[in-house]
Amino acid sequence: MTLRRTTAPFGALILLGSMLAACQKSEDAAAPKTAAGDPAHGKQIFLTLCATCHGPEGTGVKGLGKNLVTSEYVHKASDERLVEMIDKGRDAKDPLNTTGIAMPPKGGNASLSDGDVSAAVDYMVSQSK
Repeated sequence: MTLRRTTAPFGALILLGSMLAACQKSEDAAAPKTAAGDPAHGKQIFLTLCATCHGPEGTGVKGLGKNLVTSEYVHKASDERLVEMIDKGRDAKDPLNTTGIAMPPKGGNASLSDGDVSAAVDYMVSQSK
């Protein structure tokens, strides 16, 4: 019996799963929600969640996520539209998904507040060209 090696895809799935699991946090009701317009917080959210697929500089990770820095979509879409897209995610079969890789809602962290997502969008837009 011959076994086929599937190390690369399996390893990528383990890495992605562990990154998403590490990003899960419990929501503390007493903790204040972060408002949009906080670039340091937006960068932290981006680096924690978005960089897994879009790279720490937002220039994309081959086979995972698009380059957001030069993205025409990011450049032209309103902040509200970007927040909505991040909140809902994007199915791999969505006609607007050109990578064929699903983007999970809120980057895989359902506990992100509206302020967290808005701050990440503010940071992302500030990095786009």
